[in-house]
Formats: sequence, C-alpha cells, structure tokens
Amino acid sequence: MPNAALVCKTFGKHVSSLPNIIGLISDTHGLIRPEALDALRGSDLIIHCGDVGKPAILDTLRRIAPVRAVRGNNDAGAWARRLPSSDMVEIGSHKIYVLHNLSEFDLDPDAAGFTAVVFGHSHKAGIERQGGALFINPGSAGPRRFKLPITVATLTIRSRRCAARIIPLPLSK
Repeated sequence: MPNAALVCKTFGKHVSSLPNIIGLISDTHGLIRPEALDALRGSDLIIHCGDVGKPAILDTLRRIAPVRAVRGNNDAGAWARRLPSSDMVEIGSHKIYVLHNLSEFDLDPDAAGFTAVVFGHSHKAGIERQGGALFINPGSAGPRRFKLPITVATLTIRSRRCAARIIPLPLSK
C-alpha cells in the first residue's frame, strides 16, 4: 500500500497513485525481459529513462504501475515524439529529474532542489551522491551490450530521505 503522506506530481498535475517505491529502467531497446518485470513488481511508479525501443514496452510496464518515460537518442517515430526529452517528478517534497543522456544535464541540482537525477544512455548502472542529490543510472535492461550486466534499479522515497538500489538481473538471452 503506498504511503498516503506522499503526493506525486508530474508535469504539474497530481497523479492518483501515491508512490514510495519507484522502479527505474532504461535502455530496453525494444526488449522487455521477464526478469526486469519481476524486479519492478511492487513499484508504485516506474520511470523509463529512454531508449525504450517500441511503445509496447511502455504498455507492458503499465500493467505493473503507472509509467513516466523520456525519449532516448534511439527512440524514433510518432510514438517517440510524444515522449518528453526530460521530465520532473515530484513526490512530496522530493523532486526527481529524469533525462536520457546525463551529458545534456545543464542544471545545478542543489539550486533546483532535486533529490535525485535519473538517467540512462551509458548502459552502466551506478549510484552516486553529488552534493545533496543522488545521481542514478539503472543501467540497461534490454539487449546486453558491452558485456555489461543487465540491471534495473529502485528508488525508495521516504518523507525526509530517499535511497536507491541497483538490481542485477540474471542473463536469460
């Protein structure tokens, strides 16, 4: 049951769900692995950090939880043009900035009041604190590239703090 004290806003609109566990996924490139879906079950909201690959990926994720997604550099076509290049999700007092390629991030996260900056593109999972913000790359959940592990992540939001965790997925193909 989501924490009723949390309020989620995206694009300035209140969202009916009140998340406290955010599933993070990126770089699916048209492949949604059953292991990724299993790891994201229980999420109150899922954020896809781009390079979705095809709209069916987002439809599949929506069967688990509401989805926010940004467009990656490999997302093309009419469906992809409807995705924003960046997004900001507010949960209570927490602001989560979402984009695909971190090299395009040109804001001061502390001045903007971001709790977390979530991104993909490199296929390299990682969590790093920079100033007051967590920078989280959930890695790649799609086709294996560069011999990197297949991963997703979670971001747990509490009233005063948040914590992230990388979840390695078993390699099925």
